[in-house]
Amino acid sequence: MRLSPLIAACLALALCLLPLATRAQPPDEAPDDTTAPIDETATDTGPSVLVADKVYLDGKTRLVAEGNVEALHGDARIQASRIIYDREADTLTIEGPITITQEGAEALILANGAEIDAAYRNGLLTGARMVLSQQLQLAALQLGRYNGRYSQLYKAAVTSCRVCGADTPPLWQIRARSVIHDQLERQLYFDDAQFRVLDVPIFYLPRLRLPDPTLERATGFLIPSFSGNSQLGSGIRVPYFIRLGDHRDLTIVPFLTQNSRTLELRYRQAFSNGRIEFNGAVSSDNLGTAALRSYVYGKGHFNLRNDFKLDFDLQVVSDKTYLFDYGYSDNDTMASELRLSRTRRDEALLASLAHYHSLRLGEDASTIPSLIGDFSYEARHFPRLTGGELRLGAALHSHFRYSDTDIDGPDADTIVDGRDVTRLNATALWRRDWTLAMGLRTGIQAGVAFDQFYTADDAARPSQATQVTPMAAVSLRWPMQKVTRNGALHVIEPMVQLGWTGGSHLDVANDESTRVEFDEGNLLSLSRFPAPDRRERGLVAAYGLHWTRMGPQGWTSRLTLGQITRETADPNFSTSSGLRGTTSALLVAGQVMSTNGLSLTARALFDSNLNLSKGEARGTWQTPRLAVGASYGWLGFDPLENRPATISEWSVDGLYRISRHWSGNANMRYDVVSNKAAEAAVGLQYRNECVTVDLSVSRRFTSSAILEPSTDFSFTIGINGFSAETQDKSYTRTCRN
Repeated sequence: MRLSPLIAACLALALCLLPLATRAQPPDEAPDDTTAPIDETATDTGPSVLVADKVYLDGKTRLVAEGNVEALHGDARIQASRIIYDREADTLTIEGPITITQEGAEALILANGAEIDAAYRNGLLTGARMVLSQQLQLAALQLGRYNGRYSQLYKAAVTSCRVCGADTPPLWQIRARSVIHDQLERQLYFDDAQFRVLDVPIFYLPRLRLPDPTLERATGFLIPSFSGNSQLGSGIRVPYFIRLGDHRDLTIVPFLTQNSRTLELRYRQAFSNGRIEFNGAVSSDNLGTAALRSYVYGKGHFNLRNDFKLDFDLQVVSDKTYLFDYGYSDNDTMASELRLSRTRRDEALLASLAHYHSLRLGEDASTIPSLIGDFSYEARHFPRLTGGELRLGAALHSHFRYSDTDIDGPDADTIVDGRDVTRLNATALWRRDWTLAMGLRTGIQAGVAFDQFYTADDAARPSQATQVTPMAAVSLRWPMQKVTRNGALHVIEPMVQLGWTGGSHLDVANDESTRVEFDEGNLLSLSRFPAPDRRERGLVAAYGLHWTRMGPQGWTSRLTLGQITRETADPNFSTSSGLRGTTSALLVAGQVMSTNGLSLTARALFDSNLNLSKGEARGTWQTPRLAVGASYGWLGFDPLENRPATISEWSVDGLYRISRHWSGNANMRYDVVSNKAAEAAVGLQYRNECVTVDLSVSRRFTSSAILEPSTDFSFTIGINGFSAETQDKSYTRTCRN
């Protein structure tokens, strides 16, 4: 039965027998076989509370509670069938089954019987089992509690595997003569430890220290992995994590293979206003010409005062093939950059300094823009006199090549040599929109741009060029909607814009606008060049149509059609851009999405004969067990974009959860032009609540003068249960009756 008001009043009187902590008490001694320091700051956390079906006094010094007993003290809670409190000994005798939970430690203790002091700081439990963070189980014949901090288990077995019965051993376990759990440091100390697989001893360690599942960062070895490469040979990685403090750490990874010796490093540090991370490696092998090969990648982010943000990226490598040989990256350009930015509701500021180094075969790094500086500022204003929005912007850009050779020969259009360019741009653009009768939306914009260019090491062009460019445009949109009988919503929006940009083409180099994309995002732009070293001139008309359908079953589809007509063809547009000539290619872009995880997205440019000049498509389908995607890209031959041949590629990737514990993944990239695979990989994973096994194989088929086809394989076994990460319960095994 539950406590009646009368019994509750009697219990409140009886609780006066329990001790009240009014000052800090000295801790008891820690176990002899632990080197962890005693918690000198441990204190009692206040009075105890006892709730039970029946409470009575046995003599003058013994308080007995029986039936659905619960005792609470601080963040600790004890549930038992019977508790006896002896005031003279200041101890609790508890009869099981016993359940002890402690919220701060994320610990659960089950036992058959116990004797502990009234402050729950010291005691002895028999037939005990401890569960940490609902992941790691520690079972022992007896468990000693010391100083309110240490739990010592004798003849213990530790595992994170589901244990279904005494006759069925766990997949893995650690047997030890004793295990000490330090609640303050969140560490587990093993004495005379054996690691067993299916109860078969695999190896023995006289001393072992592991973090408990609540600790996110602790110095020690991480899970090793085995890998192989057709060039490097088979090898093993043994990571060692070093905790340098609460906000810094270093990971050292020796990577030893048959043909190489590598030391991989990762350093991380968190600050009150940001973070940094550096990754790198140093290798000695017989694949390259240098005695030592290396790379360093670094990145950082800081939040400064007045909403400013500081970011940096660092990329350095010793030779062109090191990253490819070891599988660290497939980047063909090293980009290092320092950025200072601020973005507010009505202004944006960016200042950056970047350095680029090419790893491409046959490309001279001294003749590409290697050092690039940028500064841009844009602000929005809302003038009361004219209404609408006024945007004022300024930009300063400079790129520098290491070569000092002038461009002055017949190769000036193909070999850039040492040309350096600095430009200054300033713009003022006003725009305003109105809604007319029948929902017709109209907008006008007008503005002016000032461009100043300085060119060096290019004898074929003037050293200075200046241009003032006026511009104006008017646009019309007419969104219309309709709901059909089946509940589908259709929104159709035809649109048209007539724009004009004055001035003439300057005799300046095209170093920044060599790659132009024509898509639904810039259909109504005054200029579709990515940088202001080029501007569209003359009278230009753009027209198109947006259509959206939202079905009653959750299906959503979108379609955009668009085209551009100009008064005079612009020779700065390449053929594959779709913008060459007086009439552009037809832009077709669409998307289909469903509630069952299906998504299709495509974009294409078709010329007047409906020939494809550029196209891309991506399709994905996701279910609880399956995720598959496919992409296709097509780029036509275009010498202006340094593309000597057509590019046509398929890529397919997928993940399938075969069963509760098994899952597989695969991906492939196929070159349609050469009619052969470029890359392929397949992986298999087994995972349950206590172990994760990963096996993967990948193959690179392409070859060049500096790269050879290679095959990589990797094998990793991970022991789960010692990680602070949340466990995915869907992989947990169940016990059969």
